[in-house]
Amino acid sequence: MPSELVIHADYQGGMKLLAGDGEHTVVIDYPFEPGQQVDGLTPLKLLLASVAGCAGNTVALLMKKRDQPLQGLEVVARGQRRDEHPTVFTAIDVEFILHGAGLDPAVVEHCIAVADGQLCPVWAMIKPGTPIATSYRLVD
Repeated sequence: MPSELVIHADYQGGMKLLAGDGEHTVVIDYPFEPGQQVDGLTPLKLLLASVAGCAGNTVALLMKKRDQPLQGLEVVARGQRRDEHPTVFTAIDVEFILHGAGLDPAVVEHCIAVADGQLCPVWAMIKPGTPIATSYRLVD
């Protein structure tokens, strides 16, 4: 049976909203002028954060299930966007930085492929319209 997720966003003035699910809140803001200070993530940065969070959690879980000595994981998501409106992403690059001595590159590649192809819902929703490239680095 399908489930429903609900976010409620309250307009705060300017281009700022507080969005949440009743337990957690995030500030979404957007500058009127280039370089203007804002109080939260822009909607597109929030989308990149969703990609990084979903992909990172999935890869970390899979690495632990494969008994890899994962000591830490960083995910850097970069989006290239077009200049004309709507200024959508034309490509996204996701870099996984995995920390731990003795990590197996073949297992890392497998975990990233499974996250991409089967498990990460954010990735699955975005990739039909926006190419997502991945890379990884191992750090002892």
